[in-house]
Amino acid sequence: MLYEDKPPADVDAFIIELSCGGIFGMNASFSLGVIFDWDGVIIDSSRQHETSWELLAAEVQRELPPDHFVLGFGKKNEWIIPNLLKWTAVSEDVARLSLRKEALYREVVARDGLNVLPGVAPFVERLRAAGISFCVGSSTHRANIEAVLDRLGMQGVFNERVTAEDVTHGKPHPEVFLKDAHRLGLPPQACVVFEDAFAGIEAAKAGGMKVVGVATTHPAEVLRPKVDHVVHRLDELSVADLQQLVEGGRLS
Repeated sequence: MLYEDKPPADVDAFIIELSCGGIFGMNASFSLGVIFDWDGVIIDSSRQHETSWELLAAEVQRELPPDHFVLGFGKKNEWIIPNLLKWTAVSEDVARLSLRKEALYREVVARDGLNVLPGVAPFVERLRAAGISFCVGSSTHRANIEAVLDRLGMQGVFNERVTAEDVTHGKPHPEVFLKDAHRLGLPPQACVVFEDAFAGIEAAKAGGMKVVGVATTHPAEVLRPKVDHVVHRLDELSVADLQQLVEGGRLS
């Protein structure tokens, strides 16, 4: 995990220090950073994830409640399995089921493939050309991201990332995004988060960041009251738009 010098009991205090600017200094001059959620923002993976839950349920002979996928979207398996699915609360069993579910997901990806969402490639190139740092902050497992990058031939594109293994608290807790900001060397208020899931939007807001809602999982009209701006494709925004958001302006 990141910040191994911080014991788990100190995580919340560390998060408060991050979100208040204590690590960076409240008067520090800062640039601009971009943080991407992964599933539903960078890749179109909802079908593969839903299929892997169905395969796991069949394998362990358990039922999936109605709307489980939508209700659990953006949250860690360690919350979904005991709280939403109510399969077990035994930590060892939760961990085993979680790892098996992700292994099944990678098998589905290897078999069926998946796609990068439209607009991602040109937007990433736009950030690179402008010298804007970016990072992935996701509830998914690191091995999933690495498998997808290998499958798509995109190794080296998203080298900076904070994943499920790096955090104690899953979204909607802001830990993942605050650690992203720390990894980018920027205060939270200098970061724009791209999110499609309600839990992630709540996490980014709790961390003091600007949020762009990506209308892939939920309609734009549902996202609009919860975020600072809504897009259907990442490349709808320019670097100047991002800077305007960070500086407190709203986009038309």
